[in-house]
Amino acid sequence: METLENRGYLLTEQVNPNSQNLDQLTTLELVDLFNQEDLQTLKAISSARQELAQAIDLTSESLFKGGRLFYIGAGTSGRLGVLDAAECPPTFCTPPELVQGIIAGGTSALVKSSEDLEDKPEDGAAVMAERNITAVDVVVGITAGGTTPYVHGALAEAKRRGATTICISCVPSEQVKIIADVDIRLLTGPEILAGSTRLKAGTVTKMALNILSTGTMVKLGKVYGNRMIDVAVTNRKLHDRALRMIQDLTDLNRDEAGLLLEKSGRRVKLALLMYWSGLEGEICDRLLNDHQGNLRSALLASHKL
Repeated sequence: METLENRGYLLTEQVNPNSQNLDQLTTLELVDLFNQEDLQTLKAISSARQELAQAIDLTSESLFKGGRLFYIGAGTSGRLGVLDAAECPPTFCTPPELVQGIIAGGTSALVKSSEDLEDKPEDGAAVMAERNITAVDVVVGITAGGTTPYVHGALAEAKRRGATTICISCVPSEQVKIIADVDIRLLTGPEILAGSTRLKAGTVTKMALNILSTGTMVKLGKVYGNRMIDVAVTNRKLHDRALRMIQDLTDLNRDEAGLLLEKSGRRVKLALLMYWSGLEGEICDRLLNDHQGNLRSALLASHKL
C-alpha cells in the first residue's frame, strides 16, 4: 500500500479556530465570519508587496524582449491562472499567446474536477517542453498548499530552460521549500472550511494575479493614466467605453469621437495619437510601432516631426 504524506502541518490544511462551530451559525453570522476572515487577504497582499513588485518588473522586462507569460496550476489554482490569462486579450488587446494559462488535465479540467492529475511532476515538465519555454519566457507556478508535484515539475523544467520562474503559494517558506526566482507567499491562514483553498487562498491568489498582469501591462505601455487604451472593441459595452475614453481625453463630442474611432480602425490608442498630434493614421501607427506601443513616448516623438 502506498504511504501517504501527512499534510496536516500545512497552514492551508489546518483547522480554523474561529469557525469550529460553522454548522451551528446563523446565516448572518456565517456571512459575517466570511467577511472577517477575508480581511486576511488584504494583509497577505500587503506583506508580499516587495515580491509582487519584483515579479511585475521581471515579467514586463521579459515580455518587452518578446517573451511570454505562463500560469500553471491544478484545480482552483489552475483555473484562476487560466481566467487571468483569458481576460488579458479583451482588456489589453494582447495576442492570445502572450499570456497563457495551463491547468493540469487541460481544458476539460476547467469545468470538471481533475485534481488527481496534479501528482505527476513529469507532466508539468512535459507541458513546458510542449510550449517550447525559452529564456525570455516567464512561468508562474500557482499552488496554494505549495506542494503540488505538477507545478514543481513545471517550475524545475522552466528554470532548466532559463526562463524566469515565479511561484505563488499560501504557506510559509519554513513549511514548504519552493525553488523559484520570485517566491510569493500569501499567508491568509486556515480556511473557514478546513482545507478548502478555493476560499481565502483562492481569493488572495486572484488578487495577486490581478496585480501581476495589470501591473505588467501598465509597464508595457498598454495603459494611459488609468485608462485601458488598448481595449479590444469587440462588443457594445467596450465600444461605449472606447467612446467615453476618447471623449474624456479630448474635447470631442460623442459623434465626433465615434468618427475618430472608426477612422483609427477602432483602436483607441491610435485615435488619441491622431487627434493629439494632428498626423495621419499611417504615420501615427508607425510611431506607435517604433515606440513599442507606448502612447506617451509616441506622442513626444510626434512633436519632433
